[in-house]
This record gives sequence, structure tokens and C-alpha cells, in this order.
Amino acid sequence: MLYLIPTPIGNLEDISLRALRLLKEVDLILAEDTRITRKLLAHYDIHTPLKAYHAHNEHRLTASLVAQMEAGSTFALVSDAGTPAISDPGFLLVQACVAAGVTVSCLPGSTAFVPALVGSGLPCDRFFFEGFLPHKKGRRSRLRWLSELPYTFVLYESPHRLAKCLRQLVEYCGAERPACVVRELSKLHEEYVHGTLAQLIAHFEAHPPRGELVVVVGGLSSKKPKAAGP
Repeated sequence: MLYLIPTPIGNLEDISLRALRLLKEVDLILAEDTRITRKLLAHYDIHTPLKAYHAHNEHRLTASLVAQMEAGSTFALVSDAGTPAISDPGFLLVQACVAAGVTVSCLPGSTAFVPALVGSGLPCDRFFFEGFLPHKKGRRSRLRWLSELPYTFVLYESPHRLAKCLRQLVEYCGAERPACVVRELSKLHEEYVHGTLAQLIAHFEAHPPRGELVVVVGGLSSKKPKAAGP
């Protein structure tokens, strides 16, 4: 069996009792970065063996791991923070387990875009989660498509790329599009910065961002401007 176990995105208290129990009970924990996961396990006095499983070795290891689970082993998969397979490794292993008939169970838990979306004050009855934009090829066509969505969309971004991202959003969505940049969720310096895209650019020019970022952008208004003239 394979358990997908969300881990805290900042505050170490943001993990469920069930997740802690399973991390103690499974035969092996597959971790995106064993150094980061080892700190979490030490905090909760968990001594389950760890094995690295990440984007650079998942193609090589997946078949062997599935075979071990078919033979009776129970594994847990964790990423550095949040829910595995959401902008992190995991999909390939889950897909292979499903194809092989290995039971997969994903626990509910931490993921950055949900609290960012809900706390942004932008409509969240419908939304689109984009995750990380392409760095080069296809980036502009993706931004053009996102800009025409009639509902809120959510991006992940790094601090050193935020200024470029906001400027490009202005180019495609307009300077007055409402948005929110959420920084350091669940950590000591958690911050929600609300405003138009233009206001957010000005804010982060004056206050260079640090830490993990989520960008939430309002959808294209369904109201059409009135025609000019009498």
C-alpha cells in the first residue's frame, strides 16, 4: 500500500495525528529531500527509515518500489512541504501503483494554494490552479489564456521571479486587475498583500519579497464596458 502524506508548509504543528501515526507505522518513507524530512521526523521522535524519491530518480526507482509494495510492503510518500504530487514529485508513482493494483490513499492536509486563495478575499467559489508557470517556452501563451479566465487563478512563484511575473500579468490582465500575493504561509512572517497588480508591483519594488510565494489573481470581469457616446 502507498500513503501520500501531506507535511507542514511552515508551522510544524500543521500535521494531523493520523499522519504522524502512519509515518511511524509504514515500512519506509519516500522523501523528496531526506534532510528536510529528517528534521520533521526528529521533531516528532519518528525513526522510520527514509529513502530519497525525487524528480531526478523517480523514473529509475518507481518500478522497483511498486514491486516491493506488490510483495506486501507499505510505504509513505512525502514532499518537502505540502501534499505530494501538487507541484512536487508523486504523480508517476501513484500512476504506477494504480496500474499495478496497489492501494493508494492520500491523506487530507497542508497545501499552500488553498489558504492563499481563501484568505485573498478574491472569489473562490470557482478557481483555476496553475502552479508554476513555464519559465520560457509557452509562458506567454499560458499567461494569455489565464488572463481570459472568468474566475480566480492561482500561481506559485519564487521571490526572485515575482517582479517579472507581476509585470507580465499587468501586460496580459491589465494594471487594475485585483490580486493578492501571499508570503510565508503559516510561518512567523506570514503576509497577505492585497491590491491591484500595479499596486503590488509598487509594493514589492519597495519591499523586496522573501520566502515562499503564492500569487492569486482575480478573473476577467463579465461586465462589458459601456459604449462611448450619447
